[in-house]
Parts: sequence; C-alpha cells; structure tokens
Amino acid sequence: MNKSDETDLSGRLRIERQSLGLSQFDVADLLGVNQKTVARWEKETAIPSDKLQSLHAHGFDVVYVLTGQRMPRPAEGLSERESAVLDNFRSLPEEDRAAVQRLTNALAQSAVNQKQTG
Repeated sequence: MNKSDETDLSGRLRIERQSLGLSQFDVADLLGVNQKTVARWEKETAIPSDKLQSLHAHGFDVVYVLTGQRMPRPAEGLSERESAVLDNFRSLPEEDRAAVQRLTNALAQSAVNQKQTG
C-alpha cells in the first residue's frame, strides 16, 4: 500500500472495502453496478452520492472514505465479552482486521449452512 492510499478518497475506498473483506465484485453486486465501475472509483473517479449512501447502508465508514477520519462505531447494547472482542479488533492493523472479517464471515456462513442442513 502506498502513501496515497491513505490520503486520497479512492485509496480509502479500497482500504475500507478490503477491511470489510469484500471484493470489487462484491461491492458491485451490493450497489447494482458492474465491477469496472467500482474499479474506476478506486482509481480516482468521482463516486456518486447515492452510491456513497448505499455503501454506508452496507457498513462502509463513508466519513473515512471522504475525509480519512474514522468514525467510531457504536458499541451500544454489546455485552462485556462482545465489547472486549470489538476493542481487540479495533487495535489490529488493517490487514489483520480484514483477515478477522473473512474468518468471521466464513464462520457465520458455516453456522447458517449447518442450520439449513441440520
């Protein structure tokens, strides 16, 4: 990752997508656009405001994408155990956060699959 990834909107969009464990194809599916459009956004093409709203609805920190400043995610209603997990997650570097996200996505999907077949 180069320095511009942290200082420009397109780089922060890519970082946020990766931290959520999503591919460009995943984002394209969520927003009803094609993968090439997402790739263009990650190469400094303006992102339409309606698409930014949709990204926010899918868990993206759009304030970070636009400004580089992370917004704290609310921890209301979390148990002490959940809060500890969240605190640990927040202390990780971005690469490790992405790995944790992929792991938890896989575990959740496995649980859903077991319920459907069980």
